[in-house]
Amino acid sequence: MGIVIRLLYFASLRDRLGTAGEELALPDGVKEVAGLRRHLASRGAPWSEVFAEEETVLAAVNQEMAQEETPVKDGDEVGFFPPVTGG
Repeated sequence: MGIVIRLLYFASLRDRLGTAGEELALPDGVKEVAGLRRHLASRGAPWSEVFAEEETVLAAVNQEMAQEETPVKDGDEVGFFPPVTGG
């Protein structure tokens, strides 16, 4: 078996996707957050809308803020959430 990660979706992403999280076996070639986003977007609507390139979606890997190039390894927990606005 390949790389298996735990995905968590927070706030409006959870509502738009209709799930709070899942376990996912990554296809070959998905090694970082950017690749994971592209893979999720390829699932079709609503995934393609939530993870479209022009959408701002923040990521954390193992509860640490992540960048597009942050590696994703077997057993990692990856959380996606919308930008937080304050006032």
